[in-house]
Order: sequence, then C-alpha cells, then structure tokens
Amino acid sequence: MGKIRRNVESSVASAQASAAQLAAATLSAQAQLATNYFQLRYADSLKSLLDDTAKAYQHALDITKNQYAAGTAARSDVVNAEAQLLAAQAAAINVEVQRAQDEHAIALLVGKPPAEVSIPPAPLPGRVPIVPTNVPSTLLERRPDIAEAERQMQQENALIGVQVAAYFPTFDLSATFGYAGGPAIGLFSASNQVWSLMASASQTSFSGGQRSAAVAAARAAYDQSVANYREIVLAAFQNVEDELASLRVLGRQIGVNQAAVQAAQRAVEITLNEYTTVITAQITLLADQETALLVQENRLIASVALVQALGGGWDTSQLPSKGDLQRLHLEIPN
Repeated sequence: MGKIRRNVESSVASAQASAAQLAAATLSAQAQLATNYFQLRYADSLKSLLDDTAKAYQHALDITKNQYAAGTAARSDVVNAEAQLLAAQAAAINVEVQRAQDEHAIALLVGKPPAEVSIPPAPLPGRVPIVPTNVPSTLLERRPDIAEAERQMQQENALIGVQVAAYFPTFDLSATFGYAGGPAIGLFSASNQVWSLMASASQTSFSGGQRSAAVAAARAAYDQSVANYREIVLAAFQNVEDELASLRVLGRQIGVNQAAVQAAQRAVEITLNEYTTVITAQITLLADQETALLVQENRLIASVALVQALGGGWDTSQLPSKGDLQRLHLEIPN
C-alpha cells in the first residue's frame, strides 16, 4: 500500500507540475503580447512625432529660404535645412517597417495570419500601471514556475518512497497461493506455498544492490530538484527587485526628460520668433522628444515584466487537485 500511495502522490505532483508549466508558458506569451503592444504604440507615437517634426522643419526651411532671398542667410543654411527635413521624413518612413513587424508579432501571438490583423494607430499610453510592491512574500504562491519546481520536488520525494517500498516483495495472491504441482501428481502440500513465497522474497533479496542504487538515484534526483527549486526562487526575487529598480529609475528619468523637452521647445520657439538659425535647436528638441518616448516605452515594458515576475493573476489555487485529476481520469475513455 505504501508503494501505491507514493506512486499516486508522485503522479499527482507530476500532473500539477505540468499544469504549472502550462500556466508559465501562458503567462510568458501574455507578457510578450503586452510588450509587443507597447512597442507598437511607441512606433505610432514616434511616427506622429517625426511627422510633426517634418512639418516644423518645413516651416524652418521656408523661413531660411526667405532669409536667403533677403540676403540675411547663407546658401549653406538652406541646404542644411533641406537635409534636416529629408532625414526626418526618411526616419518616419523607417518607423513603418518596425510597426509592421510589431503588428505581425501580435498576430502570431493571437493565432491569426498577419494579413488578418490590422491595428489602428494610437499614442503610447502616458500612465504606467501601478503594481503593488509589498508582495515578495507571496511569490511562492503566485509564480507558476516556482509552483512547477515545487511539484517536481514533491514528485522526486515521492519516488524515493516508491524505490524504498520496492525492497519488499510484492505478492500476487492469486498466483502465490496456488500450487506448483497439479492434482495428478499429488503435490497438494503447504510446502509448495512456502516455496513460492520464498522464491518471490529471494528475488528481491538477490537484487538488493540494484535496489540500493535505485534508492540512491532517487535521492540524488530529489536533491537536484531541491537545488533547482532554491535557484528558481532566488531568481524570482532577483527578477522582481530588478523590475522594481527599473521602474524607480525610469520614473525619475522621465521627469528629467520631460523638462528637457519643454526647455528645447522654448528654445525652438525663441529662435523661430527671432528668425535666426533653428536647425540646432530643432535637432536638440527632436532628440529630447525621442528619448522621452523611449523612456516611457521602457517604463511600460518594465511594468509588464514586473507583473509577469509577480505571477500575473495566477496562484497555486488554480492547479488541479487530486480529486480533479481522478474525475478527469474517469471521464477519459480507455
């Protein structure tokens, strides 16, 4: 009975580990989908920024041409303004390639051909989801990869009991308590029963070395699963701390970048009003705006990574119980 009980325990742990592995794969796919979505919205926002910048560059080019015609600007100023405009237009076109790739990646993750998925442009969200940070102690219940490692550890522990139980002979009563001889030769004696029992027991005794090795192997596999579990738990805590640190740093950085954008915008407005050269100011503004967009994208992606690191909305209560597995087994036809 002990061997059977430990076999059942091992099978339940194995099934739960498989369910946790599926949950981990699902969570990973969901996180990748969210990441691709924010990358798509970053491309949309960058395309919009470059289009607006090209309009501003066109306005600056018109001013520079007028200044050149009035003799207050050099021909080189006009050429530089034209080059700046063309570079912005080329960058805007290049963004369309990345956007198409992000859209195709989303189509793949939702199980549709790229030709069937068309996502209208929209700006990158300005608000980053706030994730509770006081939850490290619940990681053991929330992360499916930790649950999988824990169940694998339970499975290996149960298999030790299976190998230990194998030391003891298993008797098939219907065969063991039969008789080696037949009625015709008169071998109906208790000695035949004893001989059958001794043969079965000796079979286990003679394979004692093999059994010892099997138990040692099972214990080694269990020790390995314990080490793997410990490593996954530590990596999970590191993962959470990394993303929390990223969000803190990026939160400070976005404030500085936004201030830089506002300062560069004022510089452009002043140079335009004074009809002086604006190329340098416009380049600075575009660089600051692109950086601010990139930081915002990184904050959103870090938030997705933190949600994934915390297990998403999953917890161990969603693993199948022993009763669930028994009912499922009864429902599956042989």
